[in-house]
Amino acid sequence: MTQKPAVSLAAMPTRRQATLELARRIEQEGFSGIYSTSVADGMGTCEALAFVTHEIPFGTSIANIYTRHPFDYAQSAAFIHEISNGRFRFGIGVSHGPMHQRLGLQVGKPLSDIRKFVQELNTAAPQAGPLPPIVLATLRKPMVKLAGEIAQGGVWANAARSHMQESLQALPAEKRQDKNFIIANMVPTCVAEDKTTAAAVHRRTLSNYVRLPNYQQYWIEAGFAEEMHAIQQAIAKKEDDKIPQLLSDRWLQQVTLYGTASDVREGVEAWYDAGVNTLILVPSSAHGNQMVAFEELIAAFH
Repeated sequence: MTQKPAVSLAAMPTRRQATLELARRIEQEGFSGIYSTSVADGMGTCEALAFVTHEIPFGTSIANIYTRHPFDYAQSAAFIHEISNGRFRFGIGVSHGPMHQRLGLQVGKPLSDIRKFVQELNTAAPQAGPLPPIVLATLRKPMVKLAGEIAQGGVWANAARSHMQESLQALPAEKRQDKNFIIANMVPTCVAEDKTTAAAVHRRTLSNYVRLPNYQQYWIEAGFAEEMHAIQQAIAKKEDDKIPQLLSDRWLQQVTLYGTASDVREGVEAWYDAGVNTLILVPSSAHGNQMVAFEELIAAFH
């Protein structure tokens, strides 16, 4: 294997100290990065990672641009960037409609909002200090193109490997070939001897994503119209319990990694071949929580 992938890590309540101890182990095991989600204070986690790790790159994937003022984000991002000796990557995005509704957020158009946010970050830099690389949460081509214009990378979540080369065409050739330009994807991963069991885990965990219209449109563009149209019909009929079974093996094989340790390692190589240079595995387990999932993942790459 050319390099071990990065991993996604969430410091959940009651497990925060254990999560930081796990981060130290992830670094010791030679994984290539740690990326913290917005589920559990990703910025706070990254600040802690600056102190408990020493060499491994880390970042947010992603921080919601609507939940804090850009100046406040700039102060935090510059601080973490400085104290980590440049290991921090600031992944930002617009999140999703259900989150906006839950928080009562007033949002505009994603492209213009992201552009304005990055401009305001840069305006704050003279006071805050040098900023880390900024990585945009990307999915469809207009945001990919914007990442090539105003950021130092793009990060997908649950992208289809078969569609990745097509997506990357929205970037200038020099960006695609620049090793310092971050091309990342978060891939749901489940290591299990029984592939059917592992697939069932993904069908459960991804059922919420396939309800989101922006993801549906992306996967239709990626060649999974049959699956997405069936899901849209199930939602319209209020038959949400049918959604997991509508996630085909063909779809799972392109969007997730699952199966034996060897299957997962081969899948990682395939993602690198598809043009991703920062692969972020999001581990789930058929046998327990996030901590169990990481034990299985570490063993797979040992």
